[in-house]
Amino acid sequence: MMAASLLRRDKRSTAAHLKADLKRTDNSSGLRQLRELLDNVLHPERGSEPEALEWCKSLLAGGDGFDEFCRTVRSYDNATLCGLVWTANFVAYRCRTCGISPCMSLCAECFNNGDHTGHDFNMFRSQAGGACDCGDGNVMRESGFCSRHRLQTGENVPSVPLDLLLMSEMVLPRFIISIIQYLRDGYTEPESAADRDLQKVLQQLDLHISFLEELTKMGGAMRTVLTKILTNQQIFKELSMGQEESVYAKSNYEKYLSALKSSGLVSVEEKGAGAGASDTPAGAGALGLLGAAASLEDSSKEEDQDGLQGVGQRKRVKLSSSSKDPSIMDTLKHKCFLEELLFWTIKYEFPQKMVTFLLNMLPDQDYKITFTKTFVQHYAFIMKTLMKSHESDTMSNRIVHISVQLFSNEELARHVTEECQLLDIMVTVLLYMMESCLIKSQLQDEENNRHVVVNCGEALLKNNTYWPLVSDFINILSHQSVAKRFLEDHSLLLLWMSFVSFFQGMNLNKRELSEHVEFESQTYYAAFAAELEACAQPMWGLLTHCKVKETHEYTRTVVRYCLETLQMWFDAIGFVDEPALHQLTFHLPLHRYYAMFLSKGVKCQGLDLDSLLPDQEMLMKIMVHPLQIQASLSEIHSNMWVRNGLQIKGQAMTYVQSHFCNSMIDPDIYLLQVCASRLDPDYFISSVFERFKVVDLLTMASQHQNAVLDSEQERPMLEGALTFLVILSSLRVHLGMSDDEILRAEIVSQLCMNDRTHSSLLDLIPENPNPKSGVVPGSCSFEEMLAAVADFKAPVFEPGGSMQQGMYTPKAEVWEKEFDPIMVILRTVYRRDVQSAMDRYGAFLKQSGVHTGNPWPPYKERTPLHPCYKGLVRLLHCKTLHIVIFTLLYKIWMDHQNMSEHVLCMVLYLIELGLDNPVQDNQVEEEPCIEEHCHDSWFPGTSLLSNLHHVINFVRVRVPETAPEVERKRARERERETPASTSSESSSFGQNLREAQVFSLVAERRRKFQEIINRSNHEASQAVRPKSSSSRWLPPGSPPQLVTEILEIGESMLSLLVKLHQKLSGKQNSLSLSWLAEVDPAHHAHGDGLTAIERVLAKAAARSRHSKRCLQEICGQVCPPIPLKKNSPGDKKSMDKEERRQRARERQQKLLAEFASRQKSFMETAMDVESPETDSVMDMGSAEALDSEVLYDCVICGQSGPSTEDRPTGLVVLLQASSVLGHRCRSDTPKRLPTTDEEHISPEDTCGATHDVRLSLMQRYFKDSSCLQSVSIGWVGGVYVQTCGHTLHIDCHKSYMESLRNDQVLQGFSVDKGEFTCPLCRQFANSVLPCRPGRGMETGAWHTPSNKSMSTLVKEVEDLQEQLGIFPAESNLSKEMESVIKDIKNTTQKKYMDYGKNPGSPDNDFLFMYSVARTNLELELVHRGGNLCSGGASAAAKRSCLNQLFHVLAMHMRLYSIDSAYNPWTRLTQSTQSRDNEYCGDERPEVPMLFRDVPSLLIIFILTMPQPLRKEHFTCVVKVLYSLQYTQALAALSVRFSPEERLVWSNTGAAKKVLQNTPNSDKSWESLLGHVISELTKAKDVYGTNSEETLVLSSSVWSPQSIEFSLQQFCLPFLRLSCLLQHHLYGDSLPGCLVEEEFSLLAGCLGLAGSAQSSAACLEWNISAFDLISQWCSEVIALSDTPSQQSVSLLGQDPQWAAPRLLHLPDNYNTIFQFYHRKSCTSCGKTPKDPALCLVCGAFVCLKGHCCKQQGVCECVLHSQHCGAATGIFLLINASVIIIIRGHRFCLWGSVYLDAHGEEDRDLRRGKPLYLCEERYRVLEQQWVSHTFDHINKRWGPHYNGL
Repeated sequence: MMAASLLRRDKRSTAAHLKADLKRTDNSSGLRQLRELLDNVLHPERGSEPEALEWCKSLLAGGDGFDEFCRTVRSYDNATLCGLVWTANFVAYRCRTCGISPCMSLCAECFNNGDHTGHDFNMFRSQAGGACDCGDGNVMRESGFCSRHRLQTGENVPSVPLDLLLMSEMVLPRFIISIIQYLRDGYTEPESAADRDLQKVLQQLDLHISFLEELTKMGGAMRTVLTKILTNQQIFKELSMGQEESVYAKSNYEKYLSALKSSGLVSVEEKGAGAGASDTPAGAGALGLLGAAASLEDSSKEEDQDGLQGVGQRKRVKLSSSSKDPSIMDTLKHKCFLEELLFWTIKYEFPQKMVTFLLNMLPDQDYKITFTKTFVQHYAFIMKTLMKSHESDTMSNRIVHISVQLFSNEELARHVTEECQLLDIMVTVLLYMMESCLIKSQLQDEENNRHVVVNCGEALLKNNTYWPLVSDFINILSHQSVAKRFLEDHSLLLLWMSFVSFFQGMNLNKRELSEHVEFESQTYYAAFAAELEACAQPMWGLLTHCKVKETHEYTRTVVRYCLETLQMWFDAIGFVDEPALHQLTFHLPLHRYYAMFLSKGVKCQGLDLDSLLPDQEMLMKIMVHPLQIQASLSEIHSNMWVRNGLQIKGQAMTYVQSHFCNSMIDPDIYLLQVCASRLDPDYFISSVFERFKVVDLLTMASQHQNAVLDSEQERPMLEGALTFLVILSSLRVHLGMSDDEILRAEIVSQLCMNDRTHSSLLDLIPENPNPKSGVVPGSCSFEEMLAAVADFKAPVFEPGGSMQQGMYTPKAEVWEKEFDPIMVILRTVYRRDVQSAMDRYGAFLKQSGVHTGNPWPPYKERTPLHPCYKGLVRLLHCKTLHIVIFTLLYKIWMDHQNMSEHVLCMVLYLIELGLDNPVQDNQVEEEPCIEEHCHDSWFPGTSLLSNLHHVINFVRVRVPETAPEVERKRARERERETPASTSSESSSFGQNLREAQVFSLVAERRRKFQEIINRSNHEASQAVRPKSSSSRWLPPGSPPQLVTEILEIGESMLSLLVKLHQKLSGKQNSLSLSWLAEVDPAHHAHGDGLTAIERVLAKAAARSRHSKRCLQEICGQVCPPIPLKKNSPGDKKSMDKEERRQRARERQQKLLAEFASRQKSFMETAMDVESPETDSVMDMGSAEALDSEVLYDCVICGQSGPSTEDRPTGLVVLLQASSVLGHRCRSDTPKRLPTTDEEHISPEDTCGATHDVRLSLMQRYFKDSSCLQSVSIGWVGGVYVQTCGHTLHIDCHKSYMESLRNDQVLQGFSVDKGEFTCPLCRQFANSVLPCRPGRGMETGAWHTPSNKSMSTLVKEVEDLQEQLGIFPAESNLSKEMESVIKDIKNTTQKKYMDYGKNPGSPDNDFLFMYSVARTNLELELVHRGGNLCSGGASAAAKRSCLNQLFHVLAMHMRLYSIDSAYNPWTRLTQSTQSRDNEYCGDERPEVPMLFRDVPSLLIIFILTMPQPLRKEHFTCVVKVLYSLQYTQALAALSVRFSPEERLVWSNTGAAKKVLQNTPNSDKSWESLLGHVISELTKAKDVYGTNSEETLVLSSSVWSPQSIEFSLQQFCLPFLRLSCLLQHHLYGDSLPGCLVEEEFSLLAGCLGLAGSAQSSAACLEWNISAFDLISQWCSEVIALSDTPSQQSVSLLGQDPQWAAPRLLHLPDNYNTIFQFYHRKSCTSCGKTPKDPALCLVCGAFVCLKGHCCKQQGVCECVLHSQHCGAATGIFLLINASVIIIIRGHRFCLWGSVYLDAHGEEDRDLRRGKPLYLCEERYRVLEQQWVSHTFDHINKRWGPHYNGL
């Protein structure tokens, strides 16, 4: 009852009343009232309604307003951390200089308020959300704190008054339990319900949770209250069960219990069955994890061998924590609100608001610790929910959002590890997770394989569902204290090893032999990602803590367990000694763990390698699979796996790719190096050749059979095997190089392949994946190293318009000394990169003049081996390798098939490596131990140096019967000429032969293997002879039988080298004796094969006297002709080859020369601007033009001829609307882009706006038709016409367009809109401008100067204007002209053509037409730099089509004759006093002459007079108009004087006039100025309104010089335009001059009589100047009714404009980004997803934003139409790039902001600071002004109005 009455009362007074009650000491009644009220308000069955929230707010505030309450609470905020929480897509910062943890991040505000100058920071878009770490000393250094969090603010905050939060403590627990009850109520198991239901529940709770979130933002005081409530177990007990009497609460609680049931890893039923009672702690559960079924483990308690995957084999695996804490497995129990809230957060799959609420509380330390423990306690449950979730991606992000905040803090992580067994939980949970997707491994023994691996096709791996857990694990392992616990806990390590073994051998590939695989699986992505993330990264994390001697025990432990697990793995897959055929897996994480810990132990901890290695037998096993991978790489590149599809190539590439190589191929090669250094070298070498399947190829015979390879695969496989041996014996990455040397080698190898940008280099240098490792990209060592090996090439802009980034390129000395082809081969993903590196190396040698041919890869000296690995050198000094080398040298010399330059190159490399690394133990050389080796008979010892000169005489080979060797023997036998040949030879050499011949690698390898196995059994090694295993390699019953033959050789390796040198050089005695004397290996560093052989021989000679002697002998036998039988075919072949090559080369030269001349002639016709068709435009008055018509070449049909009425020719033109002129301003400095709220751009002062204002002002007072002839439009949306200068027949063009229309290829342009590309130069165009047939004869008359007087000419001009326009006859030409006019009108929008009062009137059309001419003239002026000082040589002019355009316009405008009564000409040349009375009362007056735009008049006159116009008439028009322009200049000037000055000048002028009442006074400006002033003073208001601004203008006194100067400046624009027009119409040249002389020069060109410097001297009047001026002034005076202000502004119009400029941008991109990226959209008030800025006017627009669409057109497109007449230049704020919109197409232009290394950062992915690149911005501006976007940018696409 009481509650009901309270509910009816006012909320605020109730709250105040309750608060007063509760403050009393006896507050029971208050408590009761409050409880009843809350029962009612928060009644669970009422759902969540806003009313309840209002009550809560009022109650919390206790009588005050809620906002006020918030402010009060905030004032007690004692937090020292920022803790701002953000969600995905938020822009935050990371500073590596200040961060202690790699995950550190700062919000923009804290970042900008801290000092990070010179730090290594970047801006990033948050993927999963995060929180600001400012103020947290555990995560970042204090120096980086911002000014707000630097001070420990907590001290000076007053303590909170008791009663302030009293109500909160009472009300909030009830509020929270109501939320929890609601969550319990709404939850249904996802199997039964759709996800939608969960979403619905959450939506209804939205307001409540937002309210909680709001509370957390009130600061420290409120957070403390919340923490107390959330962690108090007592309150939870009381409220969680609910009161007994309430039925609702009971059912609600039961729902909660049932939801809890499934939260453990082992569900309740299993637990009872499996382990019996719960007091046998969770050991069974743990095994239940490891074995797929717990029951099986229980039933077979004996330690049997097949305890699943051998886990039970060594020792029972028990969780270390099992005795203490069985809770990992069990269902959860909750003791406080926080625990249950987190539980529901997980159940509901981490709703964003809940996550934010839980994270917002973190700045409270007590809360942080409790929350972390709770999170860990729920960890297993999180994993289960994650695996079930449909939205695992979003959920993963939210999980990491939380865990990163908790585990990045070392203190906290250690605490939880100690108290809550965090490590055990994580490893167990990961194991459990992977259990769910295990399958039987098929590696090796497919039937009986007992090993299980993860199935990469499962969603768990495909979608990376495991990454949140793995990333947490990596995160906590980065803390030293945690990692040490892990490494010390052996049972954990064992568990981890069994986890890693799940990945050992996953994603097995089987080689397809018959047909192509049907379905290419893409599982390999998942496999590589899993190995990198789940195995390699934790490994790198652990390795960082094994850096010093003190930790060597850890290394030993890990290595021991690796070996144990490997042994178990070999047993499980049933591996004996040979890998299964045609199987390949790239995933051997156990091998790699072992390798990396070995390497670390030897390198950093000084461990002895042998103490960490297993016995030989185990080493042989370990070596097999990594070697298999290397051989398979070669097979894949030899196209042997081509039937497995492209994905196998993808795997091979990924394996060596920069992000994977140091976790995959590097450890593999290192492991093989270790094996090679410890195993018998002969065994190792023969294994290699057997794995690479080239054993059969290594025979002296010229023919052989290969059982396993096709012949085209032999060469690449042999090259692969040799290259692998070279890499194996020369790579030093783990064998003694320091970290700096490794980094240097990596950088050099990447730069040698290609020039690289800084960011791509950082990406390509394999960095240690763990960010704490020290070689962080961007660390100083990287920058120093880069500076040492590379030069920076600044970003250039190429003329083609493609933008270059700043690149690094290797320094010359790097090419000379450090280029290492072996490292390049190891690091290339694509084979073409190796070629690219060699080409660049060749180019360098050519350039520096060292070598011009095709160079061979240079040989590079290696860093010395670490003593532990000295055994590796024995590989180079073993007989097996020497026999292979000898055989290959022989085969190359004999030209056997499948040998190549690369083979020779690698053989020489191996010899050279052997010479450079002599074997250490000398006793070997003295006494070759004669066991029964097959090979002893080949070479006496193992040292390469002594074996080089050992001569081998006879070899026994097995060849097919058809081989040439057999043929030769038969021939000999047939001839029987030398009976001795059989008997004596065989008898004398027989003994020798039997020893010297056979060389079977396979047999040798088998024997060695047995030897090692049996050594332990003390059997004599001789007793075990291999079963002749060569049979296994021969296919049974292969057609030709093998016969044993004996070859006579008689060569040593040295002699073969010398002979190869002769062969390569093509000379018999290429090496003379003298050569040996002066040889020095250092000279032979760079060059081709000859150089390489010379280098090897020189080294041999230098190292051993014996070799030198032998060499002298060999070279000394001035080689007798080699017996023909062996060498004739070879030599002949090589000779032919040479000749053939020579001929081919000559042919090629010829072709090239021919091609070059053709190209040249094409360039001349296409590009040379003085070509015939443009001559017609330029030099119509030249000599040729007099005799004949102008000829044009059609670029489609190729015919040349004149343009005729029937078959007109046209110029290829591009018409585009342009507003460039309209954006000009008065001042030269461009406007600045606003970057603060105070700055604005005023659009009123632009040329376009000014002209609009002027026209509308005139239209208010004057007659419309007259207004439309007094100004030009086209400043905004004018049509600009440009051409590439090529001509075509118009009918040819039409058929060309037809063919384009039928062409289905996707073009970048729209044929329907008439767009095409010029058939010759491919420039973009959209119309054809007809050329007027050239009638050459009239041009003579055109130019003849005449001596007619001015008045005669004036009369003639008037008569010409009176002539009626002759309607042209209907012809093809006139039709085309009309269609072009239509095109021109369609180019721009309607609104840019209709300026008149009645749209569509002829006046309107007339205005538009002459304005087109004006626009083109003005734009050409702008392109020439705004003046004509540069003369005729401007690029814009050369391709100009103004002449043709003029004729087309003129023809069109002759249709409108001007009514003679209104013809301005008469008003310019006669004094007509009589017309004043003609104005009827209602009709408006004409525009006074002084208000008219003179250049417009000029164009109107020229276009309306009959064409062609005689030059004398043109000059006459210019003279008359000049006097008008001059008078306007005087008037405009006089307005700017102060009244006093006006008086003075008026008097001076009058005096002059009187003084020299001579005919010349009208040529002095003083008298004219005086006259103008005195006339205009008669008008009542012209000078009357001397407002403030004129006074400001006239603060300086005018001197005669300054007056003369400003008069000239005022008239210059008119003179420039006239001169340009004359140049185009009459072909007059434009001489260049200095800026100061421009006026007098132009006046001279135009025939104004001014040689003098004075501007008035150019005047020529045909009637009295003073009368005429008086008449013009009287027109102004007559307008007494217009407000004076307006007439003054119309008088003083300044015709000069500065060049058009884009906005001035700030230097640092961050300035723009911070201001605009969160700025809200003007139309909808939200922050746009893709904000953009117009660089022309600074407008802020939404790209693709639907909020701003109008009639289906998005805002950027709309703005481009409005601001640039369909050309828009936009900077995309979030991407830092510029897009251009041109009409219906758009393109990405690139960025004008580059980082410190000259690179763009598209989409701000790297987030480095960006700075304005002035050059690029200039280029952009230049393309805008010159309208060349269409020509320069190539990649255009349609935007469909969607931008």
